[in-house]
Amino acid sequence: MSDSHLALSADGRLQVVGVLDYLSGPALREQGRALIKRASSDPLVIDCSAVERSSSVGLSLLLCLMRDAKAAGRRIQIVGLPKDMLDIARVSGLDRVLPLATETAG
Repeated sequence: MSDSHLALSADGRLQVVGVLDYLSGPALREQGRALIKRASSDPLVIDCSAVERSSSVGLSLLLCLMRDAKAAGRRIQIVGLPKDMLDIARVSGLDRVLPLATETAG
């Protein structure tokens, strides 16, 4: 089992770590809501480079984080999206909705 979590890094990025699935999703959602309130960088960069595996729950989580950030008056950028998540985003059209940055994570 993976230690799935969200954390603010020293450089102010919101790090998404581990497996994103129906088991980890609800807790990650609550962590994200709280961390968005604490984060100070603008835009808030959500770094997905440490995601090990994701179902569609991972994209749902990103949509929720985007909604929470908007409610808080914050902008976000998503970097480091793993290929499996990017493939699902492209098939579903979410690649045109999510604020994906071309920067490579790291």
